[in-house]
Amino acid sequence: MPRKRPGALRAHVDRARRWDTAAPVRIRGLSTSTSLAVHRYERLTTSYYAFPGATAIALWRYRLFLDPPGTRPRYPSPSACGCRGCSFDDVRHARDVLDEVLSALPPGPRAELSRLIRPLDAAYLRRTLPDPFADRRYSDAWWYRRLGEQWECGEGGRRGRLPTAVA
Repeated sequence: MPRKRPGALRAHVDRARRWDTAAPVRIRGLSTSTSLAVHRYERLTTSYYAFPGATAIALWRYRLFLDPPGTRPRYPSPSACGCRGCSFDDVRHARDVLDEVLSALPPGPRAELSRLIRPLDAAYLRRTLPDPFADRRYSDAWWYRRLGEQWECGEGGRRGRLPTAVA
């Protein structure tokens, strides 16, 4: 019995192409392949806070918090709203999202993203003060063990605007 050529076999495979979705935006500071891996994770995850574009917003927010020059201490403030867009007002939540994405990426993209985050973490440690009562309040991540603004209600005040296209 004659054998079919591989090209003839592949010609009948119906490949579902998704032309209705936009190409992922490259995240500033990351290679195209790492940005694609991050985008793939954000599209496939069921996490509420890791939606498409969340990593770019989290990096932007983390940089924005550390942006003002000088040596004065910075105090992260909690967000007034818990929705997934407003929660990035708290830089600690932005670092949570970055940590979640880091833990889900393959080794190569994880290493590249961690190389981008490592200097930001060092600046965060340098610009914030340790919380002496952190053991009583928080038990998980080190970025919550720094002094922050404590307020129960009021305006959370967003500094700057969220980027429309992060490139």
